[in-house]
Amino acid sequence: MRDFHMPGRSAVYATNGMAATSHPLAAAAAIDILKSGGNAVDAAIAGAVLLGLCEPQMTGIGGDCFALISEPGKDVVSINGSGRAPAGASAARLREAGHETVPIGSADAVTIPGAMDAFDRMSARWGKLGLADSLAPAIRYMDEGVPVAPRVAFDWAAQIDTLQGAAREHFLTAGKAPAAGAPFSLPGQAEVLRRVAKDGARAFYEGEVAEDMLATLRGLGGVHTEEDFRAVEATFGDPIEGSYGGAELLEHAPNGQGATAILLLNILKKFDLARMDPWGTERAHIEAEATKLAYDARNRFLADPDHMTRLDHMLSQETADKLAGLIDPRRAQAAVTEISEAVHKDTIYITVVDKDRMAVSLIYSIFHGFGSGIASEKFGILFQNRGAGFSLKEGHPNEIAPGKRPMHTIIPAMLRENGAVSMPFGVMGGQYQSAGHARMVTNWRDFGLDPQDALDAPRSFAEGDTLQVERGYAGQVREELAEMGHKVVVPDGPIGGAQAIRIHENGTLEGASDPRKDGAALGY
Repeated sequence: MRDFHMPGRSAVYATNGMAATSHPLAAAAAIDILKSGGNAVDAAIAGAVLLGLCEPQMTGIGGDCFALISEPGKDVVSINGSGRAPAGASAARLREAGHETVPIGSADAVTIPGAMDAFDRMSARWGKLGLADSLAPAIRYMDEGVPVAPRVAFDWAAQIDTLQGAAREHFLTAGKAPAAGAPFSLPGQAEVLRRVAKDGARAFYEGEVAEDMLATLRGLGGVHTEEDFRAVEATFGDPIEGSYGGAELLEHAPNGQGATAILLLNILKKFDLARMDPWGTERAHIEAEATKLAYDARNRFLADPDHMTRLDHMLSQETADKLAGLIDPRRAQAAVTEISEAVHKDTIYITVVDKDRMAVSLIYSIFHGFGSGIASEKFGILFQNRGAGFSLKEGHPNEIAPGKRPMHTIIPAMLRENGAVSMPFGVMGGQYQSAGHARMVTNWRDFGLDPQDALDAPRSFAEGDTLQVERGYAGQVREELAEMGHKVVVPDGPIGGAQAIRIHENGTLEGASDPRKDGAALGY
């Protein structure tokens, strides 16, 4: 329970509906949609698309999304809105050019944006109001502009050099990043959304908008074609499942990294976390060692589902038991593998629950801060560089190839108890997300923290050869971890961000929003 002597956030309680995301205007837009008769899908699309303006360094219509949708009494459905490599993509060509990884700021890193098609299909299948109503808030704000939020301004200034060409005209003011409170608008994208509102996602993937995107990419050496854009199709499926502490964890199947979160929790089952100090050395060490092993499996096996053959291996408790046996409770091991794909830490997440208890868990990203840094000339559509998530290693299941989806770090999640979804949640922060899911689940299930307390709590993350430890940990903990062999660093910025909505059996909704972001949980 929150200590009211200390700075912090109170949980948000409501009964009719709840939205939680990383910017308050997006949360408010989602609530407005619910109040006007829309459902959780209508509201989640509205909030997500608006975040492309409110947090343009994190997401946008040139990116991808994944979602889980729960309706009471029905199976949870997963939506894969991730785009594919163009038909002309070639790992051999990039290797011959001397590249060991896909260049992050190049047209080769730009996969076809998948989110817009996913939003259209989600609206058609589940929405009550229609896509035009969901896009209306973003259209208005993109024309009028919004004040830049503090965390967004912090990120913007740090990532300004990513922007190139036309992107500098659309996303900078007189060549500089806007300060907190400065107005920012995207009128070109407002026009794109007006066309999509009228004619559906085909207005994005065909015609003048697609021609604008293709001209930019081809001008930079891209191999993208009209057919690549026309072929975009979001896919529907089933989530994958794990369990921990009496609850089921639902994750999006590959090409997202949700299997890594399940594997990590399966490893942690072999340790009695509940007896440990939640913010002490022992827990941070065990989680770091388990993370190294789980991410090693991810880096070797995870790929487009049509090319991945070891999913059962990753989800097996037997696999986790063997990996847990490799952990020395007193000594850090070296980083297990080098990550050959590009790393990132930028995305947005939104969760919405409506009065009928439909729940949406949706994550939406352009990969790196400002994606590839490339934007289309006329409409200012900023392209993701999700293709940098491919491997160039010959024969690797995640090797870039025509029409293939790359390994994605972004993953939505839900907890299910007694057969019903009890908490949609998500963690932002790129590579951190699988570890973040495990941290949130263990905070809730082992230590009994409320949703908001679990999000407020300090974090650590083993990435590469370092152990990042937030300033929320005591200095003694960092010293003890270093003595165990960890290369301890305090990260420049916070580790990730998160949102969650707890659906109580008595009908109350409890929203939580991470203070590491500008956002809020709002209900009515």
